[in-house]
Amino acid sequence: MDEANPEFLNKGDNAWQLTAATLVGLQTIPGLVILYGSMVKRKWAINSAFMAFYAFAAVLVCWVGWGYQMSFGDKLVFFLGKPAVALDEKYLLKQAFSGSFPNATMVFFQAVFAAITLVLIAGALLGRMNFHAWILFVPLWFTFSYTIAAFSIWCPQGWLSKLGVIDFAGGFVIHLSSGVAGFTAAFWVGPRAEKERVNCPPNNIILMLVGAGLLWMGWSGFNGGAPFAANTLSALAVLNTHVCTAISLLTWLLLDSFFFGKPSILGAIQGMITGLVCITPGAGLVQCWAAIIMGIISGSVPWFTMMVLHKKIKILKLVDDPMAIFHTHAIAGGLGGILTGFFAVPKLCRIFSGVSDKYIGLAYGLQNGRTSAGFKQTGIQLGAMLFVIILNIVMTSIICWFIGLMVPLRLSNEELDVGDDAVHGEQAFSLCHDREKFVTSRHNKVYDTDELSYVGSKSISSIQMV
Repeated sequence: MDEANPEFLNKGDNAWQLTAATLVGLQTIPGLVILYGSMVKRKWAINSAFMAFYAFAAVLVCWVGWGYQMSFGDKLVFFLGKPAVALDEKYLLKQAFSGSFPNATMVFFQAVFAAITLVLIAGALLGRMNFHAWILFVPLWFTFSYTIAAFSIWCPQGWLSKLGVIDFAGGFVIHLSSGVAGFTAAFWVGPRAEKERVNCPPNNIILMLVGAGLLWMGWSGFNGGAPFAANTLSALAVLNTHVCTAISLLTWLLLDSFFFGKPSILGAIQGMITGLVCITPGAGLVQCWAAIIMGIISGSVPWFTMMVLHKKIKILKLVDDPMAIFHTHAIAGGLGGILTGFFAVPKLCRIFSGVSDKYIGLAYGLQNGRTSAGFKQTGIQLGAMLFVIILNIVMTSIICWFIGLMVPLRLSNEELDVGDDAVHGEQAFSLCHDREKFVTSRHNKVYDTDELSYVGSKSISSIQMV
């Protein structure tokens, strides 16, 4: 037998799964790195991008060290697997728990999902969290929160998985978790200074769109890889993802235009994200017309919570969430889970799970005379939501309290006032720093960046302060 091509290996499935994993990785590196670094004020560009960059690396190390087995390995208790490394060559070349490819492929695919979850949490903490506290937060939250939700919902041995919850690609495990955890952590870290919250324009809107575009296109791998095969469901999932997202974006733009008079690029990005998040729990399990309805809902309900309720509810005004992670991920992820419980097609669920008559959306239960089964599915979806919410509020609060015993959760007032230069000793846009001169490499001329006026020539390319 060819050890490099065992009988279980389907080369097409394996190639697609590695491609999908890479697309998800690109959503973070460089997608969210660029998005975060360009959406914040200039003085926080490096810190914001670096929080995402660090989290991606740290989670991957923790994942192969113990996290994968805690999420998908042998059961320790009903909600968690046994900690163990996933680095053994013999183990990595064996067939994964699902799919026609090796464990090595599955480990990498699931790793990038875990990593993006922590990076999404970072979006609620930008511009004031102590980076040393963030260094500790990432492995602790990953170990004591993410692995529990992943095992419970996604692992075949998990209690919610056995109960019959539907979470196609992470509406609960990733988006609801990150939204609730980010909001909770933001509460403990505290808000930015009032002047920072009132006046916080993006430092580069065009580059922000580049990051958003990588996030959108990368979602083909996010949802398309969920069936663990290059099959009809993966194709349906990709199509539904982009249709729902486009509808959600347009809905948000229409609401902005109608109520505020102008379409907003920031609003378009938020509408894009809510559409991507909302379709995720059921991307390959609903019909395309249902994806359109989900897009309308995901572009309007989070818009209402963000633009209207946020200004009226005290706890929402109190907690500083710079990237609106609560609205775009917690609200949209919860909506997606509920709507999936309503629109999930029994036939598609059977193809996905290989189990007959276990999963059915309430709409089809009412249509097919299986009303009790449909309401049961809705109850399971709501129960899973409640579990994820309680888990993340409790564990995130404990982790923040524990970290606070060792290092401050929040940067000092001096660091908050200065930004990147004080925290990292670096500046994202040094050529645009006040009273700085730079030389163009083409003409070797020195320019004062304040006035863009020619002030002399140099024989070497250099940057000088005046």
